[in-house]
Amino acid sequence: MRHRVTVEIHWLLALSAAGLTEVPRFSAQSEAFLLQLIEKFSAEDALRIKEIEQITNHDVKAVEYWLKESVKGQAELERASEFIHFACTSEDINNTAYGMMLKGARADVLLPALNALQQRLVAMAHNHAAQPMLSRTHGQPASPTTLGKEIANVAARLSRAIERIATVPLLGKMNGAVGNYNAHLSAYPELDWPAFSRAVIEQRLGLTFNPYTIQIEPHDYMAELFDAITRANTILLDLNRDLWGYISVGYFKQKTKAGEVGSSTMPHKVNPIDFENSEGNLGLANALLRHLADKLPVSRWQRDLTDSTVLRNIGVAFGHALLAYDSCLRGLAKLEVNPQRLNADLDACWEVLGEAVQTVMRRYGVPNPYEQLKELTRGKSMTREVLHTFISTLPIPADAKTSLLALTPASYIGQAIALAAHVS
Repeated sequence: MRHRVTVEIHWLLALSAAGLTEVPRFSAQSEAFLLQLIEKFSAEDALRIKEIEQITNHDVKAVEYWLKESVKGQAELERASEFIHFACTSEDINNTAYGMMLKGARADVLLPALNALQQRLVAMAHNHAAQPMLSRTHGQPASPTTLGKEIANVAARLSRAIERIATVPLLGKMNGAVGNYNAHLSAYPELDWPAFSRAVIEQRLGLTFNPYTIQIEPHDYMAELFDAITRANTILLDLNRDLWGYISVGYFKQKTKAGEVGSSTMPHKVNPIDFENSEGNLGLANALLRHLADKLPVSRWQRDLTDSTVLRNIGVAFGHALLAYDSCLRGLAKLEVNPQRLNADLDACWEVLGEAVQTVMRRYGVPNPYEQLKELTRGKSMTREVLHTFISTLPIPADAKTSLLALTPASYIGQAIALAAHVS
């Protein structure tokens, strides 16, 4: 309601500055009075609008009547009171109000929360850049990485997703009942209404002007924004599941808090509930955001009302997303790396060096390198001694052989340390 009042007042102020005979420019005192209605808008003001709405059965008309009621006793504004909501359809007010709310929610709430998460991941990537870790592809041991590099992957993905969210233009329209300025031109045919509307939307309300609409702003930008948020949420959902798994296999311990319990019957339990709560809320948020993105751009002919009730759930979707971000952050703060477990897994998987060995064999023209290592390692447990015996027999240069013999699963990490250290 406060944003609806904001739009109505700025439209009126713009009319008073347009040089119209019937709406002389307001005095500084009158402008200040109107702006104070925005600044001091209260819950009591909102309740009064709801009281008026009980009679009108129309939310935006109730805002118009509240404004007319509010300017009583202000002679200059009373004379201009019929220019409140002048030539506007209710959707002129609602679409811009939603645009302004989305702008504030994105800038002041969503992006700070996502940036805090992303920076926490960057710090973890840097801190654990050199901690070697066994990779698992298809759930099976694979070429080693580092813990920091795996966290860096998520930080980089999330950074790109945040940029997409931040750069979606938020659109607005104020062009009347079907987007053609019909009423505007019937009253003031000489005024450049598209330019006037653009100025109000861009200079006063801080949105991007959309010149081509039906009665409603088509909501394509909302779909784009919600899709972008969904992608960021999906990245975090992936992170939650991976961290849950790493906790399960002992790569992380979780800090305990005095007085907390993990199970009503099993006293030993320390459950990864923060990541589970985050995952659950991300699922709810994405279900709502995907429905919003699918539904809102669809409106019969020049409009139907199906968007109205759906739009009221944007805050619900954002709320679940924020709960998820907060839960994930709290979970990250509880994590403690268990290097002994990470190193033990690596030392039990010397077969992962088969990739390095067959690649060096290829360089020096050894026949059937892949096939030889497949025969030696596939589906088998491999020890350091068995692998070194095989390497010692290879017809390759001595320095290449020495390098392969020096490799361990913990040192076979490629550029992982540098990649983790440079993520931002």
